[in-house]
Amino acid sequence: MRYVDAKRIIQPNNNFNLYRGCSHGCIYCDSRSTCYEVGEFENIAVKKDAILKVERELQSKRKRAILSTGGMSDPYVHLEKELCLTQGVLKLIQKYRFGVSVLTKSDLILRDLEIYKNINDNYKAIVQLTITTTDDELAQLIEPNVVRPSKRFEVLKQFADCGIMTGIWMTPILPFIEDKEENIVAIIEQAKAANVKFILSYGFGTTMREGSRDYFYDNLDKHFPGMKQKYIQLYHDNYICPSPNSKTLSSIFEKTCERHGIIHDHQKIRELCKSPDLEQLRLF
Repeated sequence: MRYVDAKRIIQPNNNFNLYRGCSHGCIYCDSRSTCYEVGEFENIAVKKDAILKVERELQSKRKRAILSTGGMSDPYVHLEKELCLTQGVLKLIQKYRFGVSVLTKSDLILRDLEIYKNINDNYKAIVQLTITTTDDELAQLIEPNVVRPSKRFEVLKQFADCGIMTGIWMTPILPFIEDKEENIVAIIEQAKAANVKFILSYGFGTTMREGSRDYFYDNLDKHFPGMKQKYIQLYHDNYICPSPNSKTLSSIFEKTCERHGIIHDHQKIRELCKSPDLEQLRLF
């Protein structure tokens, strides 16, 4: 762990990250890419005086909004259990009656369930978990330091049962490893059982670039003998690496989501996740 200075925590687009780097060990993580200049990825950078800065920034905002986190670093890295920075910011979001949208892979989010309920009662809370396979043993290989997908579905159900909107980020889907019809259908069916409102997919495949490619390939060699060479032959140095089954899987994904009443269209998801109409809120 190391502390770093940050001029501001909440960005103009209302995104925020309290940590840089991650301890989950996902073999495919794009945030390892050198273009992000994270540095030593597992030596997590903690933003100094983050809670004090967030409070000042919330006080200066003219209107309420939904603050989003989890795009670059999981807000529930293992250090969060000790440092409680995400919890501290959530309490500020609750205090100043803002909304929040969180993306994580960790069940530590359950620690803060009551805070999310209060935020949702006063404005809006959205809880999203990344799930790319329902196979717990496979997940152990590609996401070694985080709870298995079966537990993540339980987490989603607990939040949904409290009236909080939940979603799944189903990305990346690793070619030749996760890009199978039965896997996609199983994710959707288990999402339905957990009362998940939407599933966000950015296509079927993965991305690789400098900084993340070598780490990914080292783990392919370790866990999936021969797979690295398959990737090299098909994708060379490409950044976007679609599954050969991408078109078929996209059709299956859309039809299965529609059959189960799960929203998958990006525009509809954006509408779901936007800030609520404050005039409507005042009526209730």
